[in-house]
Parts: sequence; structure tokens; C-alpha cells
Amino acid sequence: MNAALNDKSPLPWYKQGWPWFLIALPATAVVAGAITFVIAVKTWDGLVVDDYYKEGRAIVKTIGRTEHARELGLSAKLNIRTDVLRIEINDTDLKDIPQKVLVSITHPTREGADQHLVLSGDGGVFEGAMSPLATGRWLFQIEDESRTWRLNGAAYLPTETEVRIDPSDS
Repeated sequence: MNAALNDKSPLPWYKQGWPWFLIALPATAVVAGAITFVIAVKTWDGLVVDDYYKEGRAIVKTIGRTEHARELGLSAKLNIRTDVLRIEINDTDLKDIPQKVLVSITHPTREGADQHLVLSGDGGVFEGAMSPLATGRWLFQIEDESRTWRLNGAAYLPTETEVRIDPSDS
């Protein structure tokens, strides 16, 4: 009876389950690492701000433009559609509304998704095409061409498609 047990030869390693299980654990980690690397390279967001000191000084200089918009009595209403942006600028004195406005649409963390538009209009109504915006928080900045005033607002898309910007509220 003892001889019958010894006659049976062991299976080669590749036909057994335990070696494959032990190989699968590090192989899974290697595959997951490669996938993570590919995602990181394809969706690199860049630096949010490269020079904090320089950026801080620029913010102090531009605060005056928001104050100037408040003094002029400017306010804006944005209507955000999939690929069209419509802006209605209201003013207590219609002479302060320009023929063209500069619009910056920025994402707080993804610099590559930012858009800069120049919109022409008449009577304070400006409309133009834009690239579709992804879901999330977006910042909108409206300025005149000479950059003497600016209006800032934010929207959480896709739920907020109409935004009112009024510098006297802040």
C-alpha cells in the first residue's frame, strides 16, 4: 500500500494552482501601476499657480477693477448653454457698456480646459460660441477691452445655467 503512494509522480509547477496565485498578486500590481501611469500622463493638469508671490501682487492690482465696475453700476446675467454663452450687461448709464467684452472661462484645477473669448454685442447683449464645459465648478470673468473694469462670477455646471454677477453684492 505504501508503494502505491510513491508511484504517483508530482504534477509540474505550472499545472498547480498555488504558484499561479502567487504570481498573480505582483502581476496585478504591475498592471495597475501601468494603468495609473497612463492616466497620469494623459490627464496632467499642470500647476495651478507657478509663482505665488507674483500672482498675489497681480490680484491686489486687479481688485481695483472690480471696485470700478461697482462704481459704474455694472451687473451681468450669463446664460450658459452647451456650446453658446450669452451675456447681458446692465448699467445705470448705458454709455459705459462697450462694443466688445473679453470673457475668461476657467476651471479652478484644470488649466487645459480654460477658454478665452472675445464677444461682440450691441446694447449690452453679447453672444458667442464656446467649447462645451465639463461638469464642475467654472469661474467666469468679464472685462472691457481696455481692462478698466471686470465682473467675476462662478457656476456649478450643469445645474447652474443662469448666473447673475453683481459686484455690489460682494
